[in-house]
Amino acid sequence: MKFLFDLGGVFFDWDPKHFFKDIFETTEEMNFFLTKVCNDDWNSFQDAGRSFEEAERIISNEFPQYTKQIKMYYLNHRKMIKGTYKNSIEILKKLKKNSYECYVLSNWSSETFKGMMEEYKFLKLFEGIIISGNEKIIKPDPEIYKIAIKRFKLEPKNSLFIDDKLINISAAEKLGFKTLHLTDPKTIYEDIEKCLSK
Repeated sequence: MKFLFDLGGVFFDWDPKHFFKDIFETTEEMNFFLTKVCNDDWNSFQDAGRSFEEAERIISNEFPQYTKQIKMYYLNHRKMIKGTYKNSIEILKKLKKNSYECYVLSNWSSETFKGMMEEYKFLKLFEGIIISGNEKIIKPDPEIYKIAIKRFKLEPKNSLFIDDKLINISAAEKLGFKTLHLTDPKTIYEDIEKCLSK
C-alpha cells in the first residue's frame, strides 16, 4: 500500500477567515468578501498556475472598492494557516517508520508554497510532492491524478488517497484508487488503521 495525501484540511488548518476576521469590521462584510470577491473559485485559478499579479488585477477591476483587501490576500497567505493537525503528522511518522511510501497531491499555488518545506519540516518526510500550481492543473481533473500515478509509480488499487473534499475523492475513485474522505483530522489515525486492516 502507498499513500497519497492532500495537504489543506488534512495537515494544515488553512482558512482565509483566520486572517480576514481582524480586517473587516463585521462578519457580514468578511463573508461577502470571501464568497463574492476573493472566493474559492477565484483562488482555484492561482492553484492552477495563474499569477497573483494577474489575479489581483482581474478581481480589483471588478471590485475596486476592495482593492486594498484584495492585495492583502496573498501577502498574508501564511497567516491564514492557523496551524497543523497533530494527528495527521503523527500518523505520517508512523507510516514512514513502518516503511510505507507517502506522497502529496495538493491544490496549492506555486507562489504561496515557496518556503513551506523549510517552514514545516514534516513535509520533507514525503517521498514526493505534487503542487498543482507547478503542474498548471488542479484536482479533480483526472489528468493531475495521472501525473501522480506516473511520477510516483502508483498502482491505484494498491494506493490510498486521502482528501477532505468529496469531489476530489470521487475523481480518485473513478481511477481505481482506494480512498479516505477525511471529514475530521482528529480521526485520521483510526480511519487509516481501518483502511490498513481491510
